[in-house]
Amino acid sequence: MADSRNTEVHTEVHAGGCLCGRIRFTVTGTPDYPHTCSCPHCQKLGGGPMMAWVGFPSAGLSWTGDGGAPTWFDTYPGETARAFCPRCGSSIAARDYGDTTIGITISALDHPDDPRLIPVNQSCRDTAVSWLPQVPDTQHSSTT
Repeated sequence: MADSRNTEVHTEVHAGGCLCGRIRFTVTGTPDYPHTCSCPHCQKLGGGPMMAWVGFPSAGLSWTGDGGAPTWFDTYPGETARAFCPRCGSSIAARDYGDTTIGITISALDHPDDPRLIPVNQSCRDTAVSWLPQVPDTQHSSTT
C-alpha cells in the first residue's frame, strides 16, 4: 500500500495575458531561468532593446481566454516560434520545437513583480544596444 502522507504536490499557478485581454493563459510550475534577451528578433518583436523571458513546463500551459490560443510565428523556421495576440499584437510566449519548456514574456504575467522573476542573465549580449547597461549574470561567477 502506498504512503499517502507525501503524495500531495503543491503546484503554483501563474496567470497572464495580452494587452486587450482576449488571449489569457495559466501556467503551472516554478519559474525557471528568468532572463532578458537582446537578439535581433527580440528587439524587433518587443519594439525595444530587449525582452524579458521566464520558462515554465510546456505541459502546464493552458490557453484560457475568449481568443483561445495565440497566433504563432516561426522566427527561426523549424526551430523557434513566437506567440502573439492577433488582435492587439502583444508578444506572449516562445517555444523551441522539441523542448519541454515554454518561454513566457515576463510582462505578459499578471504579477511580473514576483522576486523570482528578476532576470538572472542576458542572452545575446553581442547584439545589445550600447547605451543600455546589461543585466548582470548572477548565476555564474566570472574570472575575467
